[in-house]
Amino acid sequence: MQRHINKVAVLGSGVMGSRIACHFAGIGVQVLLLDIAPKELNDAEKKKNLSPESPAVKNRIVNDALQAAIKSNPSPVYTKDVIKRIKTGNFTDDMKRVADVDWIIEVVVENLDIKKTVFEQVEKYRKPGTLITSNTSGIPIHLMTEGRSEDFQKHFCGTHFFNPPRYLRLLEIIPTPHTDPAVTDFLLHYGDLYLGKTTVLCKDTPAFIANRVGVYSIMAIFHIMQEMGLGIDEVDALTGPVIGRPKSATFRTADVVGIDTLVKVAKGVKDNCPNDEEAAIFDIPSFLQKVVENNWLGDKTGQGFYKKTKGEGGKEILTLNLQTMEYGPKQKPKFASIDAAKPVEDLKQRLRMLAAATDKAGQFYQAFHARLFAYVSHRIPEIADDIYKVDDAMKAGFGWEIGPFESWDLLGVEASVKLVEEKGLTVAQWVKDMLGKGIKSFYKAENGKKFYYDVASQAYKTVPGEGEFIILENFSNNIIWKNSACNLIDIGDGVVCFDWKTKMNTIGGEVLEGLNKAVDRAEKDFRGLVVGNEGTNFSAGANVGMIFMLAAEQEYDELDMAVRLFQRSTMRLRYSSIPVVVAPHALTLGGGCEMALHADKVQAAAETYIGLVELGVGLIPGGGGTKEMTLRASLEFKEGRIEEEPLKDYFMAVATAKVATSGFEGFDMGVLRKGHDEITMNASRLIADAKRSVIALADEGYTKPVERTDIKVMGRSALGALLAGVYAMRFGNYISDHDQKVANKLAYVMCGGDLTEPSFVSEQYLLDLEREAFLSLCGERKTLERLQSVIKTGKPVRN
Repeated sequence: MQRHINKVAVLGSGVMGSRIACHFAGIGVQVLLLDIAPKELNDAEKKKNLSPESPAVKNRIVNDALQAAIKSNPSPVYTKDVIKRIKTGNFTDDMKRVADVDWIIEVVVENLDIKKTVFEQVEKYRKPGTLITSNTSGIPIHLMTEGRSEDFQKHFCGTHFFNPPRYLRLLEIIPTPHTDPAVTDFLLHYGDLYLGKTTVLCKDTPAFIANRVGVYSIMAIFHIMQEMGLGIDEVDALTGPVIGRPKSATFRTADVVGIDTLVKVAKGVKDNCPNDEEAAIFDIPSFLQKVVENNWLGDKTGQGFYKKTKGEGGKEILTLNLQTMEYGPKQKPKFASIDAAKPVEDLKQRLRMLAAATDKAGQFYQAFHARLFAYVSHRIPEIADDIYKVDDAMKAGFGWEIGPFESWDLLGVEASVKLVEEKGLTVAQWVKDMLGKGIKSFYKAENGKKFYYDVASQAYKTVPGEGEFIILENFSNNIIWKNSACNLIDIGDGVVCFDWKTKMNTIGGEVLEGLNKAVDRAEKDFRGLVVGNEGTNFSAGANVGMIFMLAAEQEYDELDMAVRLFQRSTMRLRYSSIPVVVAPHALTLGGGCEMALHADKVQAAAETYIGLVELGVGLIPGGGGTKEMTLRASLEFKEGRIEEEPLKDYFMAVATAKVATSGFEGFDMGVLRKGHDEITMNASRLIADAKRSVIALADEGYTKPVERTDIKVMGRSALGALLAGVYAMRFGNYISDHDQKVANKLAYVMCGGDLTEPSFVSEQYLLDLEREAFLSLCGERKTLERLQSVIKTGKPVRN
C-alpha cells in the first residue's frame, strides 16, 4: 500500500517524547503529544482554585514538558513557528484521538508493564493499518506485542531515536518476528528521506547495535584507564576530536547522557548477554559505583565527572579525581604523539600516526583498538548480519567520524589481528577465514560505489542504498584536477563536484584557484557544477590568518588583489554558462555563505548554520556578500514593501553577524531564497541532491544570466535612518565604538554611498564600494586586534 505520514501521535512527553514530537513538527507533520494526567493539584493550581478535572491541570505534565523542550539549548526545532503543529492532551481524555493518526510512537517510561498498559489503551482506538512503534532503548521489542491483535503485531516495530533527536542522526529500526517486512522497509526509507536519519536495521538483542558497542567502548576505556593509571582529563584528551570523536569524548559524554543511564545499559548487557565473551568489561568499576551512590549523575544533577563552579574569574570547570573523589582544576594533558598529530588535517593519516606511536598515548590506542576490533568481530552476526550496520550505527549514534570496521581497515586488518592476539584477545573466526581467502579489507570502493565484505556469502556486496548517496571518497579515481587543497571530481552524468579540505574548510588562495578552475572545466566539458564537500563544516569563511598577515604588514596592494580575486570568484559562480549548485552544511560562515549567495541554486542540509559574520571581526563581507544582500533588498522593493523595510532587515542580518540555526531559518534571514533554494533532511544525500538539482537546471535549458545594472539603492534617504539606528544601539551600550564604525561603513555601502536620491546602480559599483570599505577597515587597529584574537583563541575580542 502507498503509505503517507500526515499526523503522528507521540505517547509520553519526557525528554525524548517531547523532542521527537518537535522533530516531526519540524519536518511539517501534525503531532499529537499525550501524557498522563496528574493525580494531585500543585500549589499554583490550588491558588487559582482549579479542579483536578480542569484541562489546564490535566494537561499540565505534557504542556510543561513541551515548554521545557522548546526552551532547551540546543533548540529541538528548526524554527519556532513549527510548534503550532503540536497539539497536546492526556491519556485519560485524548487517547481516542489516536484514531486519526498515521503513526503512533510510544515513549513512556522504561517499564514493560506500563508499556503494555498503554498499548492496551491504544488498541481500543487505533485504526487497523496504523503504524505503532516503541522508542525503548532496552526492553526486548517482541515482549511488547504479547496479547495484542494480529494487525497490531503486524504493524509494530521498535524505532529507537537517539537524544537529542534533531541532532543525533541514528534511528535504529528493530522488527519483531511478526512485523510485516513492508512496514520495516517503509520505516527505513521514511526515517532516511524525511527524518534525515541514518536508519539501521537491528536485531532484537540487548542494547541493539549502537549502545551495545558504544557502552562497551566506554567501559573498556574505563578499564584501560585504570590499568594505565590515567586521569579523566587525559582520557578525554585521547578520545575526542583528535581521533574523530565528539568534543565530549568519554567522560563528558557520560555526564551529558547521564551516568546512571550508562550504568543501567552496562548492567543490562551484563545481565542479559551471558554468552558475551567480554562480559567482565561490563562490571561496574568502584569509582563508577561511587559517583552513582553520591548522586553525581552528570548534567542532570549539576555534577558528575565534571563540575561547573563560579569563581572570581567567572565560570570554572573542575574535574573529579577518581582516587580521592574530590574535584580539582582541569589539567591540560601533554602527549608527544598528540602534539605531533594535531596539525595533521587528514583524520585517517592522524589515526595511523597515533596508533603507531610508542608513548603512553600510543599504548592507550593500541590497547583500545585491540579490544574494540575483537569485540565488534564477535558481534557479527549476533547483533547485525552486516559490518556496515555497525559502522553506520556508531557514526550516527555516537558521532564517530570513522566506524569500527572502517578504523580496522585503516590500521590494516592483518596487522590489527596480530595486535589483538598480542593483547591476549581473539578475533572471530570469520575474520580469519576472510584473510585466508586473500581478502585483506572489509570495504572497497569502485566506480563511485562502496562494497562491504558479506560474512554469510564470503564475498563483497554493494552497500544498500548507494545509488541514493554520493560519497566523494568513493570517487577517488575520478579526480580530474587537483591542487594541495582541492579536488575536482567527475561524479557522473555530466556533473563535476568541487571539493576542498583545509583547516575548518577556510577559503584561501588555493581554494579560489580551484574554484575558478572548476568553473572553467565545467563550462568546457560538463553540464554543470556542484560546490560541496564532506568536511565537518562546509566552510568557516575566508582565511583570517592571511587577511591579518597582509593587513598587519600593510600590504594593501596584495590585500586589494586578494579581495578582488574573491569577488571575481563568487561572481564567476553567478555568471557562468553552466548551472552551479552550492551544497552547504554545518558551519557556512562569511566567505562560505558568500559562495552560497552567488549560486544558481542552494541545496542546503537541514543542519546548516549560515550567515555573514564579518562584522564580528571588525570587517564587512568583502567577497560579494554585502553587494548581494543589497541586491536582495532591492528585489524586495519591487514586491511592494516600503522601500526602507527590506533594506533594514538585510542590513540588520549582516550588522548583527546573525547566523541561522538551521537551513530553514536561512530562509527567514534572506540568505536562502524561498521557493527557489531547497533543504535536504539527510546530510548523506546532500551531494546527490545537489547533483540532481544541477541536472534539472540543465534540462530546463539553463542560460547564462546577465549581470545586474538595475539595483535600486536609497542613498541619503535610507542612510540617515540606518546611521541613526546604529547610533541608538551605541547610545544604549549594545555595541562598542568600533562596532559602530564598522556598521556605519556597512550602511554606507548598502545605501549605495552618499547619493542625493534613490538610484539604480550595477553590481560592480557595489562591489567597488564593498572592497573599499573592507580595505579601509583592515587598516583599523581594533580590527587587527579582533583578527589576531580569532587566530589565537578562535573568538574575536570585544573592543
